[in-house]
Amino acid sequence: MRVGIGYDAHRLVEGRRLVLGGVVIPFEKGLLGHSDADVLVHAINDALLGAAALGDIGTHFPDTDPKYKDISSILLLKKVGELLKREGFGVVNIDSVICAEKPKLSPFIEKMRQNIAEALNIAKEKVSVKATTTEGMGFEGRGEGISAQAICLIKKL
Repeated sequence: MRVGIGYDAHRLVEGRRLVLGGVVIPFEKGLLGHSDADVLVHAINDALLGAAALGDIGTHFPDTDPKYKDISSILLLKKVGELLKREGFGVVNIDSVICAEKPKLSPFIEKMRQNIAEALNIAKEKVSVKATTTEGMGFEGRGEGISAQAICLIKKL
């Protein structure tokens, strides 16, 4: 058994779609990044890669490579899942939390869980996604950005 942790944060800007957990969420701003800037999926990718001691998302999908420009982070998660499988690992479970003052994310949580589970070819029951605010404190509380954290447990198959 191995444990991994991941964290990601991106700035909110106008003129971008807000994508979290592979779900496009109606909002006046989106996250700035080279890919779709899905902080939740980026944190999960880093947790999984870290648990397997395979580096991080930037090592495998560098923001200097034009082929990853505006790519869906769910597609990157599929690639991470394939890499884990090739290395002989299976996902036991994932727990994650998104930190954002706005928008309200609870209506989208189940679809996020489903997207993540499908990308990794695991049961939805192995994926937990939660959302919280900072009660107006910090960059998330001021609406400047959104962050996410994830932890996972993987095992050798």
